[in-house]
Amino acid sequence: MLNDPPTTIANFEASAAPQLAASTPVGEIVATPYVWVDPEGIAPRAWILGHWLLRGAVTAVVAPGGVGKTTLNCGLALSLITGRPLLRKQVWDGPKRVWMWNLEDPIQELRRSIQAAAKLFEVAPGEFEGRLFVDTAMDGASLCTAVEGGAGFRLNESVFDAITAEIIRRKIDVLIVDPFVSSHQIEENSNSKVDIIIKRWSRVANDADCSILLSHHTSKAGANEVNTLSARGAKALTDACRSVLVLNRMETEATGRFGFDDQERRRYFNVQDDKHNRAPAENTNWYRLASVDLGNGGEISIADSVGVAEPWSAPDPFEGLTGQDLYRVQQAIDAGKWREHHSAEEWVGKAVATVLGLNVENKAQKRRIIEMLKTWVREGALIIVDAHDSRRKKVKFVEVGTWNKEAAPQSFSGAEHDSASERQVCSTTIPTISGEVERSADATVSLATSSMGWNEPMECLDDDPEVVDHPASETRPVSSLTQVITNKPDGRIPPHCGLTRNSYANPHLATPK
Repeated sequence: MLNDPPTTIANFEASAAPQLAASTPVGEIVATPYVWVDPEGIAPRAWILGHWLLRGAVTAVVAPGGVGKTTLNCGLALSLITGRPLLRKQVWDGPKRVWMWNLEDPIQELRRSIQAAAKLFEVAPGEFEGRLFVDTAMDGASLCTAVEGGAGFRLNESVFDAITAEIIRRKIDVLIVDPFVSSHQIEENSNSKVDIIIKRWSRVANDADCSILLSHHTSKAGANEVNTLSARGAKALTDACRSVLVLNRMETEATGRFGFDDQERRRYFNVQDDKHNRAPAENTNWYRLASVDLGNGGEISIADSVGVAEPWSAPDPFEGLTGQDLYRVQQAIDAGKWREHHSAEEWVGKAVATVLGLNVENKAQKRRIIEMLKTWVREGALIIVDAHDSRRKKVKFVEVGTWNKEAAPQSFSGAEHDSASERQVCSTTIPTISGEVERSADATVSLATSSMGWNEPMECLDDDPEVVDHPASETRPVSSLTQVITNKPDGRIPPHCGLTRNSYANPHLATPK
């Protein structure tokens, strides 16, 4: 079919029937009784890729220009034809056949993207054979599924029928149309017309037992965070699709959080299932545009460097650490008096850096230390204590909460830490580097319980070195929390601490959720 002349308005008008026909008499309408069936005998849904692509259904991918739609599509195609989870999405029941129909890029650009992805993921030539089909409008394979004009709105049924026949003939599992707006010639803000087109694509998916993926742009209103409502044109498009994947570039805040500059930040984007009515919505998936050198340069030309979407995860601040490392950090903190805020001369992060061989002057390493501290406070290994400094000013200090005895040397009995773990909190005077800090009777302990999601606003990074925001913290008088920060002689941990005896003995003790 793709070698045929492009579909034109002229031959379209001759072959297509009006979508909205005049009212005609109908026969008797009869309701069909439902017949009970054994639920265990119902065939499971035929998922193709994770819970993103389903046989017999249409999925939309919505994103602003330049974020990575086409790049993601190439990665999805290679994952499908190889049967490998290249993008961390399961390919069900082995390799698939994919038809990519691009309506805005020449074949040479698609070849660059496909071959760059193949190079990055080490896809062999034999894995392509008979499984990947690529056509572009720029090279003659135009696509027009609907028009409107003097004769009104019309579907090009002959085009849909030909597509269905070709999918069946080639045994295509997934058809990718990129972008949707170039596949028709109608007013894209018309909900009724777009609804008809999408439902016709659904018929193709059902009749050919395949999945249809439609790439779509966002409106100008979707310039910020993209969701289903950000799709350009009629809302009917996303309403009629069974699944809608939205792409968002990493937010500006990450430039400080991960030590990225703005140019590097723009290489990261996430894909989120923003609408899923046939399976639970999946978690956000992050990808990085890796630069792949095609090696096609010569003496008078520069080799092409092409971006390829590869899976990415936020750095784990606890990678390579063990429970023993936590115990050593607790020892260092217990031996001194350390402030919570990162701008303080006696910031607790400096103790962590000394023990773990990190550099607080390095932006990324400082962020890592802050994430560690947040987790340890949340889990109760450290506690935040409000107390007065030598100038009678109330500030926040960090102290040891529940000792990680499981990681301590075998000679450890707890006696060496009696003063810390069995202290009477309301009457303690704490010597500091600069003198003494008297903890008053109204001192409080803050148990940070906030989520450690990596895209949350950072604590302890405000402009005021004495004001720290703990929106999800639980603050109570110390006198009522003596049992929380007391290490019981029998080794039991109060149940409301959210800890177990082995919580910190685990090498992955405090990985952010």
